[in-house]
Amino acid sequence: MRSTAARRLRPGHLLVVPVLGAVLALTGCSAGADGASDKDAAAAADAGNGGGSDAKASAPSGRTDAKEPSKSVGTHIVRTARLSVRVKDVPRALADARSAAEEAGGIVGSETTDRDGHGRERTRVTLRVPQDAYEEVLERLSGGGRLLERTVTAQDVTDQVVDVDSRVRSQRASVARVRELMDRATKLSDVVTLEGELSRRQAELESLLARQASLKDRTTLATITLRLTAAPAPGTDDADAGPGLGDALAGGWHAFVAVLRWIVVVLAAVLPFAAVLAAGVLGWLRVLRPRLRGPVPAAEAGGGADGDDGSAGGGGTAGRG
Repeated sequence: MRSTAARRLRPGHLLVVPVLGAVLALTGCSAGADGASDKDAAAAADAGNGGGSDAKASAPSGRTDAKEPSKSVGTHIVRTARLSVRVKDVPRALADARSAAEEAGGIVGSETTDRDGHGRERTRVTLRVPQDAYEEVLERLSGGGRLLERTVTAQDVTDQVVDVDSRVRSQRASVARVRELMDRATKLSDVVTLEGELSRRQAELESLLARQASLKDRTTLATITLRLTAAPAPGTDDADAGPGLGDALAGGWHAFVAVLRWIVVVLAAVLPFAAVLAAGVLGWLRVLRPRLRGPVPAAEAGGGADGDDGSAGGGGTAGRG
């Protein structure tokens, strides 16, 4: 019985094996086709999104953007100070100020030296020192002589630093994208348009980089403006003691000369008008006024003469009678 069943099942087994092989072959082909289609779709997606290079370039930039803000965490302060110190020897005090700045790792900026109205030497110098040594250098310069003025300011620019850093990263990524588009452009019109856009974005990036460098310089190095003036020589009046008798006399004399000068100027300005007015009055009295009055009437002149003669004649008649 068993041998008969086995004989009956053997042909079925022989048919199952080829069927399973065909099924496996079809499954393998479909898997290969699906894999190829997946690869083609991925390639098409990469081409539509700007290529695999764009995806790779954008991924690191995204990770960099996520990490770089942690580097900017902290407070960024711009510190400035103005000092006015009176010293006995200006050149020596200037040399000490330079040494203090250079020993702290700073630099010496602009420098101006001249003399005041009393002939005393004075110097103005700008020092740039690191933020860590700012307080120490400031105290050293303040104690170099008689302190006349001290002004210290501190400005928090943390928001500006973070904003500029973020804009610089975004602008760099924008420039990189435009360059990649230029590499793939085939039409001349597209190339021209992309070149103009690239120039504009590069100009914006350079402006942001300059602002970033300025902020970094101002927050890394503090600025100290030092003014050194020579003290008055022994035996002379101090400028802070106020004006003396000689100064008062000199000031009065200068005021008198100034008033006299203004009087002369006013007289010189009025003199032409006065001369014209005097000439007009003289002409009126000597020429126009007599003409307007006219000549003396002859009757008045003859009546006077007849009266005189009549009186004389009457006297003669009276004498005869």
